[in-house]
Amino acid sequence: MTTFSRRSLLAVLSAAAAASTLPAASASALSVVTGFRQGVAEGASRDEVLAAFYRERDFAGLWAGSGEAERARRNALLAAMTDAPAHGLPRRRHDPEALLRVLRAARTPYEQGLAEVDLSRAFLRLVRDLGSGVLVPSQAEPHVKRQPLAADPLTLLTVFPLEEPVGFLRSLAPASAEYARLMRAKLDLEAAIRAGGWGEAPGSGRLEPGQTGEPVVRLRDRLIAMGRLEPTVSARYDATLADAVARFQEAHGLNPDGVAGEGTLREMGVTPQERLRAVLVAMERERWNAAPRGSRHIWVNLPDLHAEIVDDDAVTFRTRAVIGALDPAMQTPEFSDMMEYMVINPSWYVPRSIIVRDYLPQLRRNRNAVSHLRITDASGRLIDRSRVNFSNYSASSFPYAMHQPPGPSNALGTVKFMFPNVWNIYLHDTPAKDLFAREQRAYSNGCIRLQDPAGFAHALLARQTDNPEEFFATRLRSGAETRVNLEEPVPVHLEYRTAFTDVRGGLQFRRDVYGRDGRLWQALEERGVEAGAAEG
Repeated sequence: MTTFSRRSLLAVLSAAAAASTLPAASASALSVVTGFRQGVAEGASRDEVLAAFYRERDFAGLWAGSGEAERARRNALLAAMTDAPAHGLPRRRHDPEALLRVLRAARTPYEQGLAEVDLSRAFLRLVRDLGSGVLVPSQAEPHVKRQPLAADPLTLLTVFPLEEPVGFLRSLAPASAEYARLMRAKLDLEAAIRAGGWGEAPGSGRLEPGQTGEPVVRLRDRLIAMGRLEPTVSARYDATLADAVARFQEAHGLNPDGVAGEGTLREMGVTPQERLRAVLVAMERERWNAAPRGSRHIWVNLPDLHAEIVDDDAVTFRTRAVIGALDPAMQTPEFSDMMEYMVINPSWYVPRSIIVRDYLPQLRRNRNAVSHLRITDASGRLIDRSRVNFSNYSASSFPYAMHQPPGPSNALGTVKFMFPNVWNIYLHDTPAKDLFAREQRAYSNGCIRLQDPAGFAHALLARQTDNPEEFFATRLRSGAETRVNLEEPVPVHLEYRTAFTDVRGGLQFRRDVYGRDGRLWQALEERGVEAGAAEG
């Protein structure tokens, strides 16, 4: 389908405007108005919001008319629909040519009333997709536990006539710097696709400094095409090429050793079309979470396998993380909340899901199993295991709770960071330090384990005590379970971005560890989102 340029679109629009214009005065003016309003009433009756909006206006038009205000609104809407693919929105869902055909075909006042409602319907569809996304998050991916901040459609329709239309429509997309950088990355990837891609992939195996030959040349040429290496004719894997490989690795969450091993070559072989899909999914996710993150916030991008404290868009603390295991029942969900306090020397209160899944079967076989855990009744009284036949209980009837007291082997380690939520997810220390050395770190029951929890605590406490290191150490040495409230609660965002940018605009990619972005892309593609070169 040929896409209108803004100039040609507006030229056609001026001709189409007459078809949706009510005459100022004529002998049959009353019948014209009656026919128009009948068309509006019938067209709006299928939608509760539109019906309420037009009833309040006595079924007068918002778009129809020859006045400057009406023309400006139509022009702004059709131009914004033309720009919708730049936001990664479905072209066929926001088709200005189809809307123009409706306007041209509307000859009678009644048909013009129907066309009036079609314009409002197209407006609401566009503002919803721009402001809160094409997909309903929880329907597209059940692990997404967030609701986009969608503006009330009736309010949008009511306010729109009072605003400058172009600026109003532009303001609906996320205003974040991340969204703007992702849009820029989308354009760059589309340009790469139009130019034929990044050339031949370097293949598999292992390439390292000192080597020469055709595989090294393919590696060199691929990095040049990606813009990650200055043009060169050298066929040797020299220090310059190793530096470029290391930068590529760093941008893809790999160990930046400058050696092109199997994992590096696999990531380098991903096509620009596949990378574009990740960017389009990231733009949709940014629309879901378009509210300000907070001048200070905690950001956990699950595929990045790190937890960060961010102050005024700058990462001020960063540590490796272990996230929920690949089993869907253990995957870490996505949501935002407020971190309110930390607990130093925490007890571990075992979630019931873990009790009945992991520990009850062991207790049925051996009542003294998992002896590091204490079993308590509903009143918190310690249970004598020798008096209980655990074989009498099923997962639904087991009446006890379990917890592990503070200590060096406690599953939560020395500290946990709490943002109370219905999924019982939090950040915490762990005695299993060996997992942090691994590149793939999806092993927990759903919570986020931190490699440097003490440093994380110090960074949070620095705003409310002069010596956060000593403050933390003193309470840790006591061995007593101690709650420390944060004087200023901090927003926490558990996100899932396989494509994201840094503050310098650099584009980063991570592996789709849970497969979520692959499923989201499929849902977007079914809605008509395209991952290819944009048409001019």
